[in-house]
Amino acid sequence: MNYRTDQYGNKISILGYGCMRFTQSGGKINLEKAELEIMEAYRNGVNYFDTAYVYSGSEEALGRILAKNGIRDNVYIATKLPHYLIRKSDSMEKYFSEQLKRLRTDHVDYYLMHMLTDVKTWERLKALGIIEWLEEKKKSKAIRQIGFSYHGNSEMFCELVDAYRWDFCQIQYNYMDEHSQAGRKGLIYAAERDLPVIIMEPLRGGKLAGLLPDEAKKIFKEYPIRRSPAEWAFRWLWNQPQVTCVLSGMNTIEMVRENVKTASEAEVGEFSPQDEALLQNVAKAINAKVKVGCTGCRYCMPCPQKVDIPGTFAAYNRKFTDGGKVALMEYFMCTAMRKDSTAASNCIGCGKCEQHCPQHISIRSELKNAAKGLEGPLYKAGRKAVQLFHLY
Repeated sequence: MNYRTDQYGNKISILGYGCMRFTQSGGKINLEKAELEIMEAYRNGVNYFDTAYVYSGSEEALGRILAKNGIRDNVYIATKLPHYLIRKSDSMEKYFSEQLKRLRTDHVDYYLMHMLTDVKTWERLKALGIIEWLEEKKKSKAIRQIGFSYHGNSEMFCELVDAYRWDFCQIQYNYMDEHSQAGRKGLIYAAERDLPVIIMEPLRGGKLAGLLPDEAKKIFKEYPIRRSPAEWAFRWLWNQPQVTCVLSGMNTIEMVRENVKTASEAEVGEFSPQDEALLQNVAKAINAKVKVGCTGCRYCMPCPQKVDIPGTFAAYNRKFTDGGKVALMEYFMCTAMRKDSTAASNCIGCGKCEQHCPQHISIRSELKNAAKGLEGPLYKAGRKAVQLFHLY
């Protein structure tokens, strides 16, 4: 495993474990499976584990696994304050205390303001006394380092970097988002101010690995260097010295092993101009096919009308990357084969989802497009059959 250091000299594995996508069984995290995957990563040098208050069951699962195996003090825990839920100052302590209990620890190594959107939001939190609260926690060592996670444009990101004496930050960044979100401009801006940068969505929710259009797959296949799409995406990130750690939501042993191998081999500056051109061509091929730039982060959920928004967009995009039959089957199974339909056509246009979307997607209009493209006569007939014969 390769490591990079933060400004305090802590060695952080360049591959971090994103704990948002643990496998679930019956609506709950499959703890036994998650433990096998986490321990496989740990034994191979991964020491940075990222979770959040709103990742259902994630903090509790991570805390139990680390405590059971006696490795809490050998790793760094990163979790996030749900500042968007805070309306009064004492709520900060309430949420933090609950997080410590879930994580079975007395301190958090890297504590983030979760999805900090703009300076105005930070000013609101300052008015509630958050700076004083954070400084007290840091002084008592209950919090070791303070940062923020961010989705948005590079200009506002740079403003937020300068709004406080942060210890680190976390951004969405990959070869498809090189010049969107915080982008390369934001990455370099933070690094020039000695802020370690943690990367999320390196594969855009898996779309840069298993959901590539045929043309993109062909470009990889014809290139003389043989690597998986995921490996190319990770190596592109680790090629940049400004990147401290890349999070991966690993939920199979095979995924852990492949990513660990890549993280043990990747080096800064290893990319050739031809390698860069390869990924630029792949990006062009992807952009020619994908209709909705959803990463599957699920910040838009839950929908009051039970619409499975990320699932709908995944199926809708798949219609244009993998073909109509595959997409329609996936959509039918995920929306119609259940007691309460989660179809796009359930949307009443309330707009609650759009308030939380990090990608600033026009969700309501895109859901209409998806319903039109996926809910044809065959879908509707199948849905009626499911209801009639109680097939869910």
